[in-house]
Amino acid sequence: MRIVELHAQAMELAVQVVDGLRPDQLDLPTPCAGWTLRKLLEHCVGQHQGFAAAARGAGPDLALFADAPLGADPAGAFRRTGTDLTAAFREAATADRPIWLAEIRDGGPFPLTQAVGFHLLDTLVHGWDVAAALGTQDALVAAVDGDDALATALLTVTEAVPNTEEHRAPGRAFAPGLEPGGGTGRFDRALALLGRDPAWKP
Repeated sequence: MRIVELHAQAMELAVQVVDGLRPDQLDLPTPCAGWTLRKLLEHCVGQHQGFAAAARGAGPDLALFADAPLGADPAGAFRRTGTDLTAAFREAATADRPIWLAEIRDGGPFPLTQAVGFHLLDTLVHGWDVAAALGTQDALVAAVDGDDALATALLTVTEAVPNTEEHRAPGRAFAPGLEPGGGTGRFDRALALLGRDPAWKP
């Protein structure tokens, strides 16, 4: 299934970003308002675990998506759970089963392709959040924009996220969309549509 392999590419790019993290950087601010790198990575690891459980047949249980402790090796926790999620999506593709996602709308079930698309967006955008906090975002943006299939998948999922108060209110996953600047690449356009400033600095 093409979207599953594109997600695997996205995860590998995010892992490469997080592998550049030093323990003394965990308290750095991120583009996610009020979140340090530690909080962001706890969220990401929890999402990896929740999506993996859902891909393996778990029902719509919010507790599965709770933030997870990073332990002594935060980058290792991100890598390990990301690798497991990639495997879980591939297993689900073989079984062609829908996925329950307790955090999204009524919980589903969602077609596998849609659920994987949700997490592809999450992976690349939070990968950018980490990279922006570390000052390494240019390499990630170039890698995504340089891959037509991956950039197209990201922008397609992004454009399907409703830009309404109901979906972009405080406490929601994304802020109100910003107007993309002229001549921006597809990754920067996706970031702006999701309420992130591509020029964000700590």
